[in-house]
Amino acid sequence: MVRILRSALLLLAFAWSSMAAAAVDITFHSFNGSILAGRYPHTFVSMEGTLEDGTPVKQNFGFSAKSAGPAVLAGPVKHIVMTEKEKWLTRTNRHFTLAMTDAQYREVRAMVEAWRNAPGKYYDLDTRNCIHFVGEIGRIMGLEIEYPRKLLRKPKSWLNHIMMLNPALGPSPID
Repeated sequence: MVRILRSALLLLAFAWSSMAAAAVDITFHSFNGSILAGRYPHTFVSMEGTLEDGTPVKQNFGFSAKSAGPAVLAGPVKHIVMTEKEKWLTRTNRHFTLAMTDAQYREVRAMVEAWRNAPGKYYDLDTRNCIHFVGEIGRIMGLEIEYPRKLLRKPKSWLNHIMMLNPALGPSPID
C-alpha cells in the first residue's frame, strides 16, 4: 500500500511539474533604428515557451508599412506583419517580459492575423503603426495603454511610458 501511495505521489508530482513548466513568455522590444542599418525605430513582441498541450512557441511579430517612402507621411499605406530575424532580436531594447496564459496567446495570435489580413491600406503612421499594434497586444496582456501624440514615432520612449503607467513591469525605463 505504501508503495502504491508513493508511486501515486510521484506521478502526481511529475504531472504537476509538467503543467507548471508549460508557459509562454512575451517580451516587448524596441529597436532604436539606424540610417546605416537601413532600419527605422520600431517596436514588436517576441513569444517563447511551451503551451499547455506541449506545443513549442518561438515567434515574433511587428507591424509596419509594406514599403518605406514618402507615401507613409501622406496617409494610409499597404501594411505588413513582420517577423524579425535573429540578428535583429539580439540588437533590441528588451523593455519587459510577461508570462502569457494559453488564452492570451490565442488572443494575441488572432489579433496578429486580423491585422495581417486587414483589407486595403491599413498602416497609418499616426493612427495604426507598430506602436498601436504592440499596444493592442499589451491590452490583451492586461496593461494600461496610452498613445501620447508626442510618442507615436518614438517606440523606445513609448514603451518606457508604458512601463511608467504599469509600475509592476519593472524597475526603470531604458535610456
